[in-house]
Amino acid sequence: MLKKKILIIDDEQTILDTVSGILEDEGFDVISAPSGEDALRVVVDELPELMLLDIWMPGMDGLEVLKKIKKDWPFLPVIMMSGHGSIETAVKATKLGAYDFIEKPLSYEQLVLTVQNAIKYKELQEENALLRQKAESVRELAGESPAMLKLKEQIAIVGPTDAWILIQGENGTGKELVAQTIHRLSKRNNKPLVEVNCAAIPEELIESELFGHEKGAFTGATSMKRGKFDLANGGALFLDEIGDMSLKTQAKVLRILQEQRFERVGGGKTINVDVRIIAATNKNLEKEIEAGAFREDLYYRLNVIPIEVPSLRERKEDIPLLLEVFLQEFSQKTAKDYKEIDPDAIEALKNCDWPGNIRELRNLAERLVILSKGPRITIDDLPASYRKGVKEGVASTEIQPAHEGQPWLSCNDFRKARAMFEKEYLARKLMEHKGNITKTAEAIGLERRHIYRKINQLGLDSD
Repeated sequence: MLKKKILIIDDEQTILDTVSGILEDEGFDVISAPSGEDALRVVVDELPELMLLDIWMPGMDGLEVLKKIKKDWPFLPVIMMSGHGSIETAVKATKLGAYDFIEKPLSYEQLVLTVQNAIKYKELQEENALLRQKAESVRELAGESPAMLKLKEQIAIVGPTDAWILIQGENGTGKELVAQTIHRLSKRNNKPLVEVNCAAIPEELIESELFGHEKGAFTGATSMKRGKFDLANGGALFLDEIGDMSLKTQAKVLRILQEQRFERVGGGKTINVDVRIIAATNKNLEKEIEAGAFREDLYYRLNVIPIEVPSLRERKEDIPLLLEVFLQEFSQKTAKDYKEIDPDAIEALKNCDWPGNIRELRNLAERLVILSKGPRITIDDLPASYRKGVKEGVASTEIQPAHEGQPWLSCNDFRKARAMFEKEYLARKLMEHKGNITKTAEAIGLERRHIYRKINQLGLDSD
């Protein structure tokens, strides 16, 4: 477990030695600085979890240091210390953002308790920020096809481990969602999953993005910046589109992966990290190795646990459920009533090739929610390119004369006729399978939850 790092700033060496000894005995990693000017340099290099800051110091005093710290690191808790404390000074420090104020001579118990409370406060802030982030972005892997059940089983096994993962699959299959699900199941889920799109970062900036840089390291580097490896410390780093990383950067990444330490661009200080790596690519890395575009040693370092995400073509039976999820999502986002989609429209979508996979289906669902005019999405609402697989005559059959046993054909209200047909059809299928919902669902190609909803909606007798 990583030790919490605490920075102590005081111009009296005896105070630095005493407080350092107490906190080290409590299991903290302690660093110190004898002045405010030194403290501002140290905090950039060390990025502590907490600061203990003396108020009265020669040169830059504690309140001035506090102002600068709170400007650049607003979430860093600072405990002020003073042997000449007053209520006025304590109030001023609190207004400037100090977490607490303690007086010298320091009480052992008060010091330890205040430090522990400040650390818990910071952890709570980080946890709340992480929960807000999760609440905004969490989506579940949807699907009950054999391919998806196999994928979910793999994720359930590898998620709680610290093993490194290589996720492979076509564009739009949901590799990022797989990575998020793995991290959510891991014991590191109280720390962030930091995502890097290796294909979206220019070659000349990727080192700075991954490792960070020091002020003045290159033109435009006006301040120190932490890299993604640094930000992911204790958590996980998701390297998306790893196959698009240059050979030069691959070599540097490989060294960091092996050693779990690095230097920022333009800096000489070694930074140690503890990071789980989850990588993803839409490329065949073995072919990329043969072509000389990907390092073989990096491939074997990343490919500890390979996970293949199936394309939508391999799991077309999941399309009804996926549509239900997406239509619900976009109905809520656009403040529109939930629209069901007709079975013949679903059948048409099952006949498509889906080169864009889940992303393409999701985009189509959003379009249908916004543009379809009626209360239901019909086959006529589908763009022409998605109706190519419909058999001739499905969309426009000749009307047959109504006869006994088919009362819906003589009904002049389409929605009522449809409800009559669905009720009769579903009742007969349930009778054929002796009321077994699972067997009925398999026989007619619907999800069990959809059948339960239809039973309630159509008023069918549960027996």
